[in-house]
Amino acid sequence: MNWQDKGFLLSINKYSENSSIAEFYTKNRGKAVGIIFGSTSNKIKSYLIIGNKLHINYATKNSSSIGSFKLEIDSVNTPAYLDDRIKLLIIIYSMKIIKTLTVENQSNENIYFLIDKLFTILRSDVWLKNFILWELELFKSLGYEIIFSDYTEVYNQNGLKKYVLKNDKSKIIPDFLINQSSQNVQKDDMILAMKLISDFMNKSIFSENNISIPEIRGDIINLISWL
Repeated sequence: MNWQDKGFLLSINKYSENSSIAEFYTKNRGKAVGIIFGSTSNKIKSYLIIGNKLHINYATKNSSSIGSFKLEIDSVNTPAYLDDRIKLLIIIYSMKIIKTLTVENQSNENIYFLIDKLFTILRSDVWLKNFILWELELFKSLGYEIIFSDYTEVYNQNGLKKYVLKNDKSKIIPDFLINQSSQNVQKDDMILAMKLISDFMNKSIFSENNISIPEIRGDIINLISWL
């Protein structure tokens, strides 16, 4: 079986002295796994960076054996953030989430386009707020939608609307998770939003699948807190 597609590199691991096993999220086939022969050569390894988008030629002798990739670079995405630790960790984390929560050969074009959107978001002035909303959109595409308005109630405090959890009124929900068009979102609200989403992920996604939330997410929240 042979095919051509475009895909984002999700992971790469050494397979033998001169080859690697890689996972891509492709436009037409979803997650695909294969061997990259000669991956240690200077010509290839320079663009085998998680998050980069590549043209993929895949070939295998039969459906029961792992195939191989021949690659050409399409879009150099991640190297632009090698000096920005938070954004770099966000890219690594996002690719890890997609790798973990998707299965092979199950197409979902929306996820493919969301990966493209992530790199557009990281170039924007309000990238952190938009990344948080992007993550919720990703979970929805993966089948784990959370609608915060279903779990909150509103009250007025000094003429301002405040949202709290219905079953725990001590927990405030940042306004922008309810009204995504909200402007001038404060850093503390974004950190709170990320922690709330972590709780949701643990309870509704990872615990149910007997896997752990990536530790790198906590590192991202800590780094943002220190900004």
